[in-house]
Amino acid sequence: MALTETHIQLAGELLELEDSLRNLRLWTSQAPTAEALASVEPFACDTMAFTEWLQYLFIPRLHSLVEHGARLPEKCAVAPMAEEYFKSAPVDAATVLVILGRIDRLITDST
Repeated sequence: MALTETHIQLAGELLELEDSLRNLRLWTSQAPTAEALASVEPFACDTMAFTEWLQYLFIPRLHSLVEHGARLPEKCAVAPMAEEYFKSAPVDAATVLVILGRIDRLITDST
């Protein structure tokens, strides 16, 4: 499959998301265990924090799809989970929420 405009836009959004997480000091250097990464629960909520899920599962999976020009998921709805997670977080994650909303729309509207 060829790289589309949606893939290119998504690559930019993923870079912005990573940058925002780093700016908020939510980017970790300690990777989760293999067992944590193998979670089958939504957002790996049983084995890692939401921000770890973003860093170690969500962003890499989408980067891989973009890199290979692969078909994107039919639907994406990560922003509502992020809104819930960041309600009690001691950081201003408004930028992260906006970026995740754009990613959700970009993926969902591309099908």
